[in-house]
Amino acid sequence: MDTVEHAEMVEKQLDAMIQRRARKGDVDSDEQEEIWKASVARYNADRREQMRAAWCEYHQGQAARHRSVLEALIADHEEKVRKLLADEDRGEGVR
Repeated sequence: MDTVEHAEMVEKQLDAMIQRRARKGDVDSDEQEEIWKASVARYNADRREQMRAAWCEYHQGQAARHRSVLEALIADHEEKVRKLLADEDRGEGVR
């Protein structure tokens, strides 16, 4: 096969490939970039929502934990006040 025949064969193969892509609906590079940008934007939005939900769950758990600790602390102080008042009523002041 000489160079001219080879070049013509390669050209026909390229034409066939181009036509196949055109029939398949392949997109041009600008359109592909826009599709990619939209995909990245969707991914980022989904990731932000996942992170927001995770932080919300974390803070809810922390609030519940702090609430139980503080309620126990308040109960402890109220119990100490009750005992001190009871001691005062019996005349057993602080020594």
